Amino acid sequence: MIKVFGHTSPDTDSTGSPIIWAWYLTECRKTPAEAVLQGEPNTEAAWMLDRWSLTKPQIIDDVAAGDRCVVVDTNNSAELPASISEAEVIEIIDHHLLAGGIKTRAPINITIRPLACTATIMHDLIGDDMARAPEGIKGAMLTCILSDTLEFRSPTTTPHDRAVAEKLAADLSVNVSEFAAEMFAAKSDVSAFSDAALLRMDSKEYDLGGKQLRVSVLETTAPQVLLDRKGALMAAMPAVAAEDGADEVLLFIVDILREEATLLVPNNFVKSVAERSFGATVTGDTVVLPGVMSRKKQIIPVLAV
Repeated sequence: MIKVFGHTSPDTDSTGSPIIWAWYLTECRKTPAEAVLQGEPNTEAAWMLDRWSLTKPQIIDDVAAGDRCVVVDTNNSAELPASISEAEVIEIIDHHLLAGGIKTRAPINITIRPLACTATIMHDLIGDDMARAPEGIKGAMLTCILSDTLEFRSPTTTPHDRAVAEKLAADLSVNVSEFAAEMFAAKSDVSAFSDAALLRMDSKEYDLGGKQLRVSVLETTAPQVLLDRKGALMAAMPAVAAEDGADEVLLFIVDILREEATLLVPNNFVKSVAERSFGATVTGDTVVLPGVMSRKKQIIPVLAV
C-alpha cells in the first residue's frame, strides 16, 4: 500500500491533496494507496473533511524502511518524517521552491509547477480521469485551491488556478464567494488552540543569516481575535523556538479581507528584520504590512537581517 502525505502541521492543501492522489492511484492507476497525515489537520482542513464527507486520514509519526511513499505539497526534508530517506519515495508533486534533501533509491517522477496549489497540479495530471472523480474529490480540490489562493486574493494565484477552481465550482453547483466565506470562518475559529499550537499551526523553517527561524502565518477574517492574544503569543515564542530548535519565531497574522499582514514584534531582532525586510518603521510590538498575503512570495523571499 502506497502512503501519500504532505508536510507536518497539515493545512488544507496538505490534507486534501493526499486524499485526492490516493484516490487517483487506487481507482485510476490501480495501485492501492492511502492518504496519511503528519499531525492533526487545521480547522479549515477539518471543515473540508466534514463538508465533503471525507474520512480523516490516519496520522503517522514516521515511515518505515521499504514503505512506498508519494510526497505532496512539499519537497523539503525538514517537513517530512524522520526516516524518509529509508523509505522508498516514488513520486513528488509540489508547488514550492526546490529545497532538496530527499534521497531516493531510484529515479522517480517529480512534478513541481509554479501554481498556487498542489491540487491544481493534480487536476492537470489526472486529466480525463477527472470525469470519474466523485464529488468529495472535486470538493477537496476546490477547497484546497480556494484556501491556497485565499479566494484568488493571494499573489501566488495564477489564471490557471482560478480557471480550475471555477470549473470545479460549476461542476459542484457551488457559489465560490459563499463557499469561501464558510471556509474562512472555519479557519478563523482558533478558540480551541493553545498559544504554542497557534505558533506551529502553519509554519515553515527558514535559515536567515545563520539564524534558524520558524516563520508562522495565521490567515483569518477575524484578526482582532488573534491580536487580543498577542501578549500570550509573544510570551510563548521563546519556549516554542527552544523546543523546535529555532532561534526566533516570526508570526504574521494575515487579514484575508483587508489584504494585509500584522507582524508581532517581541524583540529588537524581529524589529530589525521587519525594518530591513519590508522597509517598515516599527514603533511598538506590532507592525502592519499592507498588501502582504503570501509567505512563499512576499515574506520568505524578502527576509533580511
